[in-house]
Amino acid sequence: MIRVGTLNLASGRDAGGRSLDAPALAAALAGVDVDVLAVQEVDVAQPRSHSVDQPAALAAALGAVDWRFAATVTGTPDPFRSWRPADPPLLRGPDDAQATGPHYGVALFSRVPVRRWAVRSLGAGRARLPLQAPDPRTGRSRWWWFPDEPRIAVAAELQLAGGGGCTVVATHLSFAPHTALRQLARLRLWARSLPGPVLLAGDLNLVGPVPGRVFGAGRLVRAPSYPADRPRVQFDHVLGPASLTAHDPRARQLPLGDHRLVEVTVAPALG
Repeated sequence: MIRVGTLNLASGRDAGGRSLDAPALAAALAGVDVDVLAVQEVDVAQPRSHSVDQPAALAAALGAVDWRFAATVTGTPDPFRSWRPADPPLLRGPDDAQATGPHYGVALFSRVPVRRWAVRSLGAGRARLPLQAPDPRTGRSRWWWFPDEPRIAVAAELQLAGGGGCTVVATHLSFAPHTALRQLARLRLWARSLPGPVLLAGDLNLVGPVPGRVFGAGRLVRAPSYPADRPRVQFDHVLGPASLTAHDPRARQLPLGDHRLVEVTVAPALG
């Protein structure tokens, strides 16, 4: 059995919007006990998050034996210009040097051995989202129309005890529902080429039963996850074959991020 989770890190900000340094990140994750964790909105060398190499810091805090960070944006996200995608997709692991300059993207961490890693670009939509953020010129908070960022998925083919295995896919889909649905349909096709059973974990930006129906999988956790302090909707999901039995599914608030941690224990060898 393995425990799988997903967390939107929000660049390592706490409930008050303050960025956490590496020791504070480790302290915030001290109570997280999962075998595989998908993490979204991860910063590398970003001034807004103390220039911390967050994938490396999270891997150490989680006790991961292997991990990959997939950059979706090169440079610092700026409301004055469109996102500059990392192309081709950058897939960095514990044995790779940190890429030059700041990056932003998703990561997948594992405490169990990984046979093979894979990455798939999902593209970006044309929609823009109104968000409140500091003005980089004045530091004052104001509303911006942020462009949709490029989206990506990372897959880890796991080697489980006793010879069993499964694949966990981590992703963060578009905030525009029509684009997220199209990306999820692409993931469903990709999942057919991956060793099963396949579990999808991430911030899918789609609510309730919708992502499970589109991906063709069971909804292993059913609990609101956003916003973290008073969750009303479930954007964060772990999806898997209906044949899998879910044990101890939960969504709980951590001292960081604006989404709740969603986690569940499954027995992939039975899928």
